[in-house]
Amino acid sequence: MPDFDAVVVGAGPNGLAAAVTLARSGLSVQVIERGETIGGGARTSELTLPGFRHDMCSAVHPMALASEFFRRFELEKRIELVTPEASFGHPLDDGRAGIAYRDIERTVEMLGRDGPAWRRLMAPLAQQADLVSDFTGNTLVRVPRHPITALQFGLRSLEQGLATWNARFRLDVAPAMLSGVAAHSIRPMPSLATAGVALSLTSYAHARGWPIPIGGSQTIVDALAADLRAHGGEIVTGQSVTELPRAKAVIFTTSARALGEIARAALPQRYLKSLKNFQYGNAVAKVDFALSGPVPWTNPELHGTGTLHVGGSREEIARGEREVHEGKHPASPYVLVAQPSTFDQSRAPEGKHVLWAYTHVPRDSTVDATEAITAQIERFAPGFRDLILASTHQTARDMENYNPNYVGGDIASGAPSLAQLIARPVVSPDPWRTPAKGIYLGSSSAAPGPGVHGLVGWHAAKSALEHEFGLQPPELGIGG
Repeated sequence: MPDFDAVVVGAGPNGLAAAVTLARSGLSVQVIERGETIGGGARTSELTLPGFRHDMCSAVHPMALASEFFRRFELEKRIELVTPEASFGHPLDDGRAGIAYRDIERTVEMLGRDGPAWRRLMAPLAQQADLVSDFTGNTLVRVPRHPITALQFGLRSLEQGLATWNARFRLDVAPAMLSGVAAHSIRPMPSLATAGVALSLTSYAHARGWPIPIGGSQTIVDALAADLRAHGGEIVTGQSVTELPRAKAVIFTTSARALGEIARAALPQRYLKSLKNFQYGNAVAKVDFALSGPVPWTNPELHGTGTLHVGGSREEIARGEREVHEGKHPASPYVLVAQPSTFDQSRAPEGKHVLWAYTHVPRDSTVDATEAITAQIERFAPGFRDLILASTHQTARDMENYNPNYVGGDIASGAPSLAQLIARPVVSPDPWRTPAKGIYLGSSSAAPGPGVHGLVGWHAAKSALEHEFGLQPPELGIGG
């Protein structure tokens, strides 16, 4: 007999979300993690100098308050989150900037002539942000539970996903802001997929905001692990899984490619073919900085933002993302920046700061992006170079070495194209359940895709509870 009812492969946010759900149902659960520490894309560590604590992958968490799983888990009661009044900022040349405040009316005022257009675009989605999360946080192969919200979201995605995407606006700030968020997808734009990313994340920015965990992203996985252990679950680290574990249910939070390799003997050929044909997207190259002071942004409003999208105008960002898609390293790259120590003094020695940054590069790139990122930040924050005490970089290849789910440096674990948001990794109302008895996929390679939200693992665990154990999903709150 198996030693455990369920085994979860991988101790990132999705794996731990799955394990918590299973353990709270009274099952015996083991989590097996390849790394020496848990966390996956949500680890925090000293990477540059002693006392400077950097997030290894994710730093700011738009889904921490928006994800249905985290809302049910009551994450905000388990860890300390700080939510900046300005969710994200977008510097432009000549000292101008777009700021997405949680208060949408403040954003409308900042945008001037384009403010009313921004309100008409975003207010209906921000007011129904939980329903947007429900629609986008599940498989798209189902009848929406909230069809009016889904229709509003779809029509706006169509508008921002076509070549006529500028028709609503008269000035350049609002379009740049939307493009900066859309670029999180690491896809050419405009497209329906990039528009969906922009609208969903911006709706969360105006609803509950984009929070930063005090102490770093590691606190999220530590809270999940503590709950798992409190309900009898076990975590084993430093152990690779090379063959199918013995358990009634096995949830893989690996890439689709790794699932096909490990469980090949158990999976039918048609499903293996789907996993083989699953496409991986382009990549990120990351740099972490230890700074002697805060970044000297030309626009002072940017000091109060947790996240910045650095790359200039809508046209400039779109051009850079298109060049990445063509296999090039852009001369003017898009850079995603997080400045957590502005809001969390535990992240660096007194008066010092950590800065998190990545840029987009072709898959499998071995290029060190330190200079490209530094130059782009310096463009909007003259004097930035003089503050750098130390830095460390990871190429796209390094990202995969750190986490094999990031195939070629693809942190989405599969290109988030429209086709692969529908077929992730197959077209199914239950894409987490494989055709093989008891085998499930609970990573970002399955719907709804990338992000620190725990949703994929939660959906996979709920499917396993139903089909393998005949159980209903448990309560996940602190009192549950």
